Amino acid sequence: MDRASQLSDRQNSCLMVIFGATGDLANRKLFPALYSLFRDGVLPEHFAVVGVARREKAPEEFRRDVWEAVRRYSRFEAGDETWRDFSGRFYYLRSDLREPGTYGRLKGLLGELDERHGVPGNRIYYLAVAPEHFSPIVENLAAAGLAVIRQGSRGEGSRGAAESGDGRESEQGSHLPGWQRLVIEKPFGHDLASAESLNRQIRAVFDEEQIFRIDHYLGKEMTQNIMVIRFANAFFEPVWNRRFIESIQITSSETGGVEDRGNYYEKAGALRDMVQNHMLQLLTMIAMEPPSSLQTEAIRDEKVKVLRSLKPMDPEEIRKNVVRGQYGAGAIKGQKVAGYRQEPKVGPASDTETFVAMKLFVENFRWAGVPFYVRTGKRLPVKATEIVVQFKSLPEILYFKEYGKLAPNLLVFRVSPQEGLFVRLNTKKPGTEDFIAPVAMDFCQKCEAEANSPEAYERLLFDVMRGDSTLFTRWDEVALAWNFVDPMARVWAEGAPAFPNYAAGSWGPEEQARLFEAGGGWWPVYGQEGAEKVLG
Repeated sequence: MDRASQLSDRQNSCLMVIFGATGDLANRKLFPALYSLFRDGVLPEHFAVVGVARREKAPEEFRRDVWEAVRRYSRFEAGDETWRDFSGRFYYLRSDLREPGTYGRLKGLLGELDERHGVPGNRIYYLAVAPEHFSPIVENLAAAGLAVIRQGSRGEGSRGAAESGDGRESEQGSHLPGWQRLVIEKPFGHDLASAESLNRQIRAVFDEEQIFRIDHYLGKEMTQNIMVIRFANAFFEPVWNRRFIESIQITSSETGGVEDRGNYYEKAGALRDMVQNHMLQLLTMIAMEPPSSLQTEAIRDEKVKVLRSLKPMDPEEIRKNVVRGQYGAGAIKGQKVAGYRQEPKVGPASDTETFVAMKLFVENFRWAGVPFYVRTGKRLPVKATEIVVQFKSLPEILYFKEYGKLAPNLLVFRVSPQEGLFVRLNTKKPGTEDFIAPVAMDFCQKCEAEANSPEAYERLLFDVMRGDSTLFTRWDEVALAWNFVDPMARVWAEGAPAFPNYAAGSWGPEEQARLFEAGGGWWPVYGQEGAEKVLG
């Protein structure tokens, strides 16, 4: 069965309910992604969307909002013919998300739409809302008979959740036809204890196989390509270990500040917002062992092994190997910007970190002794996510005796916004003189004029519709990640830092230099000054 036909049969036909349908996530990501899937011809023939939110909107007004979102953010232009068919699948229900009566009205509407669109009772519930709404929505879905754990649905994929989740089956709503799937945005809790509590509440209604914890970094094309590049090329896998690799650096930098997300960011900070999920997920993709197959649980099992192998840090090691920062006033691309404490909805003496850098180790046979450097921050000079694999230098003989120390070989994964690979090699410089210089082999996935790569949410929504959870985080991944970062948050809570400690537009606090004991430092982000900077 080809990709288009996978979603065209009745098994994958569904109604998608988006809670928080007037919010930023729905407008910037979900509606454009759905339209792109529609234009690509991979949405099910029998498919519709119900937007649920508090604002008063007529159905046509909601569809105009969807059109505006598609016009601004989709990689396709909204044509007249395609738009009429697409927009006719959108409906709106104004409701208080905590009001039980909402869900009775939602149940009635979904029943009508099943008949109208020929959907056999399949449901996707997408929680594009603040975390405090997760539990009430799930409880109300269950109370209204809109969700049920199917008899015998548990399989290998639920192992991690069964260890700490409730796991009991609900008979309420057992008459429902079809399947139900729950999609949850981060953050999944704010520490391990709260994540476990939330997981128990959700598992009282949904089986682990029905829960799709979304991490949009896993939907990015180059993140998916990490496995292919590692395991489908004979010249990489044999050297992908401590014998040949000196270090690995993972950077996710943002030029933007917190903007209007001050309330959320004050509770989260960079550690919870980025490190616990996105950064550790990228690390697992780089460090995992070859899976036994390409099946979902085989891949997830290998990622979990990496998280279990992370070397725990005691308080003294945390103070030595983890650096936090908060941006002050500065300039981004020549424009003056305010410091974090001057942002809307941020306290004037806030201790929330907007930057984290750390050195960590994966204690297994493949990676013993190899440092992994991870950093993420806001108001940095470049918006980019990159992974730099630095290979060990050759013995100091032969060319070293003639030319001195040679530049190390690098393999750079450019995850976003520019997607591709960058390989740095040493070669003879053209000319009559023998001179060795680094050169670049540069592959850009999006540089061709006809390139129109799918966005991360397109792939993730496509996978939810067909029930493929490979690119979503399993419960034990979430728990292990919290278990790793929680000690850092506890150490930081003991004292007030000297914030702000880096200017907006810089690469973060100077203190991060101590992570590199033997000298060296961060490799320049490719987008900073281009390949010539990395080659210098």
